[in-house]
Amino acid sequence: MRLLILGTGGMANRHAGSFSEIEGVSIVGGVDVVPERLASFCAEHRIERRFSSFEEALAWDDFDAVANVTPDRVHHPTTMLALAAGKHVFCEKPLATDAVKAMEMTEAAEKAGLVGMVNLTYRNSAALQMGRKMVLDGQIGSVRQVEATHLQSWLVGKAWGDWKTESRWLWRLSRKHGSNGCLGDIGIHIVDFASYGAGLDVAHVFARLKTYDKIPGNKIGEYDLDANDAFTLNVDFTNGAIGTIQASRTAAGQLDQLRLRVYGEKGSIEMIYDTGRSTLRACLGADLDTANWRDIPYDPVETNYERFVGAVRAGKTQEPSFRRAAEIQKVLDMAQASDAEHRDAAV
Repeated sequence: MRLLILGTGGMANRHAGSFSEIEGVSIVGGVDVVPERLASFCAEHRIERRFSSFEEALAWDDFDAVANVTPDRVHHPTTMLALAAGKHVFCEKPLATDAVKAMEMTEAAEKAGLVGMVNLTYRNSAALQMGRKMVLDGQIGSVRQVEATHLQSWLVGKAWGDWKTESRWLWRLSRKHGSNGCLGDIGIHIVDFASYGAGLDVAHVFARLKTYDKIPGNKIGEYDLDANDAFTLNVDFTNGAIGTIQASRTAAGQLDQLRLRVYGEKGSIEMIYDTGRSTLRACLGADLDTANWRDIPYDPVETNYERFVGAVRAGKTQEPSFRRAAEIQKVLDMAQASDAEHRDAAV
């Protein structure tokens, strides 16, 4: 498979490294509007072809698939161009900035018979995959309650860099730069993590979004710091279960932790991803009487990168698909509407 990487910012390095490790995959070109960034990226990953625009790369046309690692607001127009040119697409999250655009991308890929998948990276957690299987196998009985959190701390610490001086963080805080804030950035991850792990879909959401004062005037250069920094969702799932889903960029002491607990009528399961490490625990059977939790073993799973390559080779989209990401985007859109109107919103 011949792969083009569209957008060569920070996350593109993860794409290049992961795809290059898969046998039979060649990264044949890179695209970016910033010449210095493009040159550095292509030199580091030994990519021969360099393009200053996607249109230029499409005119060249000697590739099978696109890894779309552009900013959120650029996902829709570039993906639509790629699909129109007959290219399979592996897109960074969120698929689009709203559900209407995301569904348009989904329907275009499906109509063209092309693979469209989204890099919901925490699907790579083997603990999540095993925990979901245990839920679907009925080991905890009917799900009654779900609690999920996604906690980061880059607004209060410098473990990942100084957000006040780096554009890769500043754009995430600015709505005019295409950011939907914490909800749009990591909200898609924790909503997917919670609903996928619990084996349920969200039916209703009641949301509260919060934007904190970060510096006097809340503006740095061209960046207005007006995107939300944290959120809480109270949700109903389609089976009648209830849940809370929360996320924050100001959770001091947490680098990147996703935690999910699924409570059922016969037991409970906890799935944790914490800065590269996964943990799976359960309270089942006789342990219910003593509230004893035990670690559950699990086997490694394929990464999203491997699944995408396998899907292209088989000619059949795997999960996480465009359609899945579009459905999650509906939840995020309803969360925004709920916060704005102070009401429950049906998905």
